[in-house]
Amino acid sequence: MKQPKNTCLLSLVLLLLTADYSMAQSVKTRPVNLFNGKNLDGWYRFVQKRGRENDVKKVFTVKNGLIHISGEEYGSIITNKEYENYKLVVEFKWGEKTYAPRVDRARDNGVLLHSTGEDGGYNGIWMHSIECQIIEGGTGDFLVVGDGSDRFALTSNVAPKKEKGGNVFSPTGTPLTIHSGRIDWFDRDPDWKDVLGFRGAKDVEKPFGEWNIMECVAEGDKISTFVNGVLVNQAYNVKPSKGRIQIQSEGAEMFVKRVELTPLVLK
Repeated sequence: MKQPKNTCLLSLVLLLLTADYSMAQSVKTRPVNLFNGKNLDGWYRFVQKRGRENDVKKVFTVKNGLIHISGEEYGSIITNKEYENYKLVVEFKWGEKTYAPRVDRARDNGVLLHSTGEDGGYNGIWMHSIECQIIEGGTGDFLVVGDGSDRFALTSNVAPKKEKGGNVFSPTGTPLTIHSGRIDWFDRDPDWKDVLGFRGAKDVEKPFGEWNIMECVAEGDKISTFVNGVLVNQAYNVKPSKGRIQIQSEGAEMFVKRVELTPLVLK
């Protein structure tokens, strides 16, 4: 089937951006495994209303070489160290279970980059950060999990906004700076609904139960997000540009088998 001219143009621009990214970096060291397959060494747990390392319901555990995130309570695992200038690879898949208040809603979690400040600084749950979203139909969206101030922000090129639509990344679009809210990945279904099992017609995320690879490339004040090898979103003038890394529990069961970080040297 012949693709519409604007779809072909967008695909070409994304391909050129991907090629430009691959030539723009040099690898400082070999990849570092942030998850050793045995335990959560290098991370600590924070659970809403319970605090640090008080995970009484075992929301975050390691079983059979995988991080098991039950989703039963909101919270995250958080790296002990801060990071900047890196490529982060997170390999994940959804589990069956969901919990209130999202028991019948789209499975939802996320990877939070450049996390700073106090544990639970955002609504008593997460550190302030920049989120690379993992949600059915919206994996690859950006969210600013900030305090509304200029200290937390990102700029992305977005397509002309449609009635009742969100801000959608487009490499040929108009720059938009946000201090809260989100920038949707470039092909997010305009009819997305917050319902369990939602799948858009053009989703890059694989069908339920299959493994997915999210790559978040933090280069200076820029973040590029790839899902299963496809550049889905890009932001610049990102604030802050370094911090801890969090992986969320937000009502849905999820398994993670790889968390790998490669430091980058900026040219």
